[in-house]
Amino acid sequence: MRRRDFLSVLGGAAAAWPNWASAQQLKPAPSPKGMHRIAVLTGAAGAVSDARVRILVQSLGELGWFEGRNVRFEIRHGGGQAETLRQHAAELVALAPDVILANGGTATEHLLKATRTIPIVFSFVPDPVGSGFVDSLSRPGGNATGFTQFEYGMSAKWLELLREISPDLARVAILRDATGAASVGQFAVIQAAAQWRGIEARSINVRDSGEFERDIADFARSATGKSGMIVVSSTNALVHRDAIVKLAAQHKLPTVYAQREFVNAGGLISYGTNITALLQNTAGYADRILKGAKPADLPVQAPTSFELVINTKAALALGLEFPPAVLARAEDATQ
Repeated sequence: MRRRDFLSVLGGAAAAWPNWASAQQLKPAPSPKGMHRIAVLTGAAGAVSDARVRILVQSLGELGWFEGRNVRFEIRHGGGQAETLRQHAAELVALAPDVILANGGTATEHLLKATRTIPIVFSFVPDPVGSGFVDSLSRPGGNATGFTQFEYGMSAKWLELLREISPDLARVAILRDATGAASVGQFAVIQAAAQWRGIEARSINVRDSGEFERDIADFARSATGKSGMIVVSSTNALVHRDAIVKLAAQHKLPTVYAQREFVNAGGLISYGTNITALLQNTAGYADRILKGAKPADLPVQAPTSFELVINTKAALALGLEFPPAVLARAEDATQ
């Protein structure tokens, strides 16, 4: 997905949801005969979540599902707050939708605590087996299935990418949600890869903005060699993306991000799943469930489309030049 397309989705989302947002405060009337109900719960909030919901709704429209014609949408955003997600999950389950689309691991977790019967299709979940969402990838076994965001092996690729743009790298800070099972796995892979290459790795928790601001400053001040950062995939990191990008620039830390939204916010470089393709696949599973398929019979799938996004303006501010090999692989570049 090219930047202009992504930004048009992002910009259009703000105008698309005002009426829905206000309608969320009221409990909808029972759906008329033949009308299905699709619920969506996102872990984050704001323009990013709106854009992802818009892609889902557009993709479902391409499959024949239209608001007010044969489906009603119920949208909730968690804003990275566990209690808000818990409340929204309970609200959506009480509406008894035909399927719930969960955006992110935290959203999926709260939905599965609220229901083990309503079909759930998740996306942006790094480790659904390790998180206890499904029995296995090939045979989910319950009421949830969906699409992983990446395999743990990708975590090592973030370190390799950071070494490409900062060859003298000696220390790396890994920003992660220390309470998330997926973040534990991501950190373990990066730590092992860093140790093998003689690079010092330090974990920084992103749950509290005041805490990670201090920790990043401490990390930058105590540098004894070339330093950089990796921001792994987590809802909390996405919620705090503007602050994280600002801190990376302030402390002159080359940083690799797991999601392109960070680059759109001014970050240096990201490598991760193609968001549009992932959400289109999510909509495809929802379509199959609405037509009678069971989540237990739909295998969890790994992404097949990835994108490298770079920010040449951020590189210039850091005094960096992207190597030709990185430039050649980039799907998109912002300036």
